[in-house]
Amino acid sequence: MTAVSATLVKELRDRTGLGMMECKKALTEAGGDIELAIENLRKVSGLKAAKKEGRTAADGVVAVKVASDNSYAIAVEINSETDFVARDAGFLAFVDTVVAKAFADKQTDVAALMAGELEAAREALVQKIGEKISVRRISLIEGGVVGGYVHLNSRIAVLVQLEGGSDETAKDIAMHVAAVNPQVVSSDQMPAEVVEKEKDIIRAQPDMAGKPAEIVEKMIVGRINKFLKEASLVDQPFVKNPEQTVAQFAKAAGATVKNFVRLEVGEGIEKEVVDFAAEVAAQVAASKS
Repeated sequence: MTAVSATLVKELRDRTGLGMMECKKALTEAGGDIELAIENLRKVSGLKAAKKEGRTAADGVVAVKVASDNSYAIAVEINSETDFVARDAGFLAFVDTVVAKAFADKQTDVAALMAGELEAAREALVQKIGEKISVRRISLIEGGVVGGYVHLNSRIAVLVQLEGGSDETAKDIAMHVAAVNPQVVSSDQMPAEVVEKEKDIIRAQPDMAGKPAEIVEKMIVGRINKFLKEASLVDQPFVKNPEQTVAQFAKAAGATVKNFVRLEVGEGIEKEVVDFAAEVAAQVAASKS
């Protein structure tokens, strides 16, 4: 077996971005020939990328791009497996490329956007970084005055659409949405199934037991109204001035809130529980085989 120097391993790591054990194995198999090692790694990169696709990517970043005339904007979520990779320069450069393409094409279909060069770039990044990378979702709002805001180290992105007003007003309301997380713009937009589920929860609460049906129904109406007010953007106390609602803040600025989109990194993704000790042991065992 050919001995491989630490210097050679470092050079291959610098050129490929792969892990130390993977580089050492590739160089050993190539008899210390770094160019052959790179060629062999390229040949199996598709397989490596495919294996990584089965893992869970629940970290990452969100990004926003707003048109200079505030006529439209996009918000994009791109996932990685770890926060460490979400801060990687190569990953962030990929995010910028995806956002620019989605913005230019006004494209919200991830598959359509990624076909061709972007998918090749994603696969190359997976191979280099060693984690699953996925473009999860793209949202577009167009028309009226559109503003955007990115919050909490690129973990939450918000777009807000106004009729009237200014981009500053839209951005202020987007900041509110990021902080408070309303479910709908106004109460009449709340899905009926959500309201019915909330009613069932209220009926099952201990203080409802033994009360006459008509009293129960009155209490349900009161609590549903409170729930809708708390969940509806325009009825919420504005974070910058709780003395007025979001609707009142918008009206004072000559605007009406029409729509919003809020993306939070990893929301709704079931994260895989990893036994890190077992994973390290498996990697060590594999390196000895």
